[in-house]
Formats: sequence, C-alpha cells, structure tokens
Amino acid sequence: MNELEQLSDFIFNFDLEKTHYNVVETAKICVLDSFSAAVGASKDKLIVDIIGKYKEFYNFENENGISVWGHNVKLPVVQAAFLNAMMGHKLELDDVHTNSKTHIGTVVVPTAMCLAQYLKSSSKQFLEAVICGYEVMSRIGMGFGVSSHRNKGWHVTSTAGTFGAAAAAAKLLKLNVNETTNALGMAGTQSFGLWAFLEDSASSKILHPARAASSGIEAAMLAKAGMTGPVSILCANDGNLFKAMSDEYDLTMVTKDLGVVFEINNVDNKPYPCCRSTHCAIDSAIYLKNSYNIDIDDIEEVQIGTYLVGYKQCGLTEGSKNPRTSTEAKFSTPYTFATALINGNVSLEHFTTESINNENVQSLLKKVSVFSEEEFTLRYPMHWGCKAKIIMKSGNVYETEIKDASGSTYNPVSKNDIKNKAIPLLKVAYEENSVIEKILNIEKYTNLFLESFMTQEAQ
Repeated sequence: MNELEQLSDFIFNFDLEKTHYNVVETAKICVLDSFSAAVGASKDKLIVDIIGKYKEFYNFENENGISVWGHNVKLPVVQAAFLNAMMGHKLELDDVHTNSKTHIGTVVVPTAMCLAQYLKSSSKQFLEAVICGYEVMSRIGMGFGVSSHRNKGWHVTSTAGTFGAAAAAAKLLKLNVNETTNALGMAGTQSFGLWAFLEDSASSKILHPARAASSGIEAAMLAKAGMTGPVSILCANDGNLFKAMSDEYDLTMVTKDLGVVFEINNVDNKPYPCCRSTHCAIDSAIYLKNSYNIDIDDIEEVQIGTYLVGYKQCGLTEGSKNPRTSTEAKFSTPYTFATALINGNVSLEHFTTESINNENVQSLLKKVSVFSEEEFTLRYPMHWGCKAKIIMKSGNVYETEIKDASGSTYNPVSKNDIKNKAIPLLKVAYEENSVIEKILNIEKYTNLFLESFMTQEAQ
C-alpha cells in the first residue's frame, strides 16, 4: 500500500473504544477550543456580511438545514461547514500543530460537526471523525516539509486542510478503504492556498480553512457516489503534490508511527489572538516587563531574533513594520511586542483601529527590529522560539530567550485555562457554561448534542 492507502486503512479501522483515554480527552478539548474561537468571531462585521450574502444565495429552511454557529441561520451542510470554518480562523485564536504548521481545528471541527449534525451521528462517530481528521491533516502537513513548503509561499492550513476534512468526512460517511483513498486523492487535487494575502493585507486568509472544509466534504461525497481520485497523488511521477509544493518533502512522515503516536496530542492552544509566530515575542515582552523596571520612554532599541519563517511572516513586510490594519497588526512582531511590553498582555481589544494607532505603541514598535537567527531556524518547526534584547539609552541591556511559546506542547496551558479562554468567546452567542460542559462530556449524548446543543437558539 502507498501512503495514501495506509492513511485510508487507518481511517476505516479507527475505533474510539480502542483508543487511549488521553487521545479522547484531548479531542474534546480541541473541539471546545475550535468551536469557541469560531463563535467568538460570529458577530464580526465581515462575517455577518458574508453570512447575509450566503443566505441570499442559499435560501434553505428545512429539517435538514445545518446550523451556522452563533446565528439563527441554517444552510446546506457544505455551505454551513464553509462558513463555520471561516469563523474559526477569523480571530487568530485557533489551535496549531507546530510540527506541521497547520491550524487543524478550524478545518476539521466544523467539517465533522456539520456533517455529524446532518447525518445524526453519535458522539462516538463524531469524535472518531475529529481524531482521524487531526491525524491525517497533521501528517500531510509534516510530509510537505514545513520550512520549504512555507518558503515557497504555500499556506499549509489549506494545502493539508483538504486532506483533514476529507478524512473526517470519510469516517462519518462510512466510506470503505478504497472509497476513502479516492476521497483523499480528490482532496489532494484540490490542495491550494497562498500567503500573498499578507503582502496586500487582504482579509482572504479565512477563505483557506473554509474552502478546505467544503472541498474535503465534497471529495468524500463524490467518492461515495463512485468518483475516483488520484491515489498516487503523493508519489506520482507526473503531478506529485509534494514535489510540486516543496523541495524538502518527506513521504515517510505521512505514516511514521501511524496509529501509535497520535498527533492530536501535539497540538498547541493559542493564548493570544494573533499569528502564532508572534507569540514567543509576546512572551518575551511580558517576561521582561514583569522582571525589570523598564521605562518605555528610555528604550533606545529592541532586537528580536527568531526563525526564518517567523521573520518572513511577521517582521519582513511593510505591513508588519508599520501596521495600520488589524490583519497587519496580527502579523506584526514589532506591534505585538510593543503592545505586550506596554500593557502586559495582548488580547482582542488590542487589534482595534484605536489600539493600533496608539501613540505610545506606534512610537515603541518603530524601535523594534526583527531578524532571522540560525539557531532558531534550525530548531523550527519543533520549537518556535526567539531572543529579545532591550537596549536602553543609559546603556543597560535587558534580554531573554523563549524556547517555546506559551500554549505549546512544551509549555502547555491547562484544561482550566482553555475553559477560561472559551468563556468570553462563547458569551458572544451562547450560554457559555452549558456549552462547555456539553462539549467536555459529549460521550454522554447518544445523538451527538443535536437536541440539546446544536439546536440551541443563538442569542
């Protein structure tokens, strides 16, 4: 069997009851973290406008309609998954599998939840689909070769995302091994997504998980209907996806320890609502602020050395150096460092126009220089770290090194921290405590949480 066929065999035979307790518990945490991040974005103006436009084109009010989270709106399953996945990426609070650089939850959780609602799947079937989606998406992402794939301009959340969504959908649709392989092949031929949005400060990044989710569902549906896909897409002589998108791909990563090591256990949870590559700098700023009596006005310059990908994403572009929009600020190491050093934290309120244009923040961020440093580049993607040095006008120097950002598997947050993160996000549309407890005890519901949760009226 080739790698795609081995993934399909894993998906078909995966059984929650034979899985370690920690994997199941982690899956529920991932669902909570991903769902709350999406709901927190449900009232964002762009999201509201998009949902309004989709209501015009997909007028669909019947018993098979699927919930658009945070809204009293139901749409066909593919469109609902598309919009819910889009919301999940909007606040930049969604989880990250660092070894593949994939934001898995924003793709896989909406895919599994929407399709499970449509199929009236059990909670067991739902969790199986989530775990299969995380496993496949992370392994495809690692196989791409993280640095080379990213440095060619590809956004792995979308390139690997179609595979993750197809895996989750195949499990819920109960495809056989051959059908599942065809679904994954069709997911691969729809692999897409580029980082050009960053240069233009475009808002289209959220399209990537959305299209990955809908494409993955459709790939599984088409396979169930009898369409075949390119089962050799990862190893073909002509049209090899990995070869087309990376100079450092590694097919062995796709199936290494498959079914033994579960990559869902290696997922980071983001404490700050911005690009993960800024988080080590934020942590360094908070540490320095809490450790020393630093007068912001007396700072001469700040130097931040990090890995090459982090520098390219959050320190190289004009938008990262002089951010004016929310998107630019979320991908700006100078801005997030300055914000953290002044405020002691970085939260959603710091990405408003007023906060971005704050005089003190703007003055300080212009003193911050970011550069790539080989030691961090060599540790990446296993470790996303940086060094920060503050040089004062007096000549005093304050510095620190962050090897792993808070929320990583090497510097984890607690289950209680994730629950506390979810509370204000869920309050945007739901009774948050009820939702949290239902997700964390999902196995008690025979028919998912359809009657008691998914049909709950959004505020």
